[in-house]
Amino acid sequence: MELERQGGDEHLRVSDREREQVVELLGQAAAEGRLTLDEYAERAGAAHSAVTRGELARLTHDLPTGLPHRAPASPSTTGGSERVIAIFASESRTGAWPVPERLEARAVFGDCQIELQDAQLQHEVTRIEATAMFGSVTVRVPEGVDVRMTGMAVFGSKESKLRGPVAAGAPIIEIRCQVAFGSVTVEPPRKRKRWW
Repeated sequence: MELERQGGDEHLRVSDREREQVVELLGQAAAEGRLTLDEYAERAGAAHSAVTRGELARLTHDLPTGLPHRAPASPSTTGGSERVIAIFASESRTGAWPVPERLEARAVFGDCQIELQDAQLQHEVTRIEATAMFGSVTVRVPEGVDVRMTGMAVFGSKESKLRGPVAAGAPIIEIRCQVAFGSVTVEPPRKRKRWW
């Protein structure tokens, strides 16, 4: 009897919670670069319309099991890069911190805030890989830096709200965007509050 039940699990109908667990797993895989934006959108749509466990299993058969719920927003051990990842959550990097040469910001049903206004830009060129899927990535930069945005947005936006001139010899921040149903926005520094 037990063998019959195990063999027949793929025909059992799934609950909304099971569908959401698979969508979350797919989001984590996309945030780690295991799925492209198109693959994620296609599989997430199929997960929401799945009826049986077998249908859900086919959507994740080529992905490792036990992906972490959320990647840490701490510097990687390589020294030259850092990751800030928000999956169904909000993550931020603020304050006076040394900015690595390469930074990954990924928001999947979440919100990433990268504040560079008080940070130490240590390199002539800082590269940010910004991915937003049903989420947002906001990069706040110091006055006068040279920001260059490239990439694509599908049913979303990539926008720079900077209006001031670029200072001569200013650091360059290259932001490569991949957006689907989300946004990547570059903003000027926050205005300082005066207490007098």
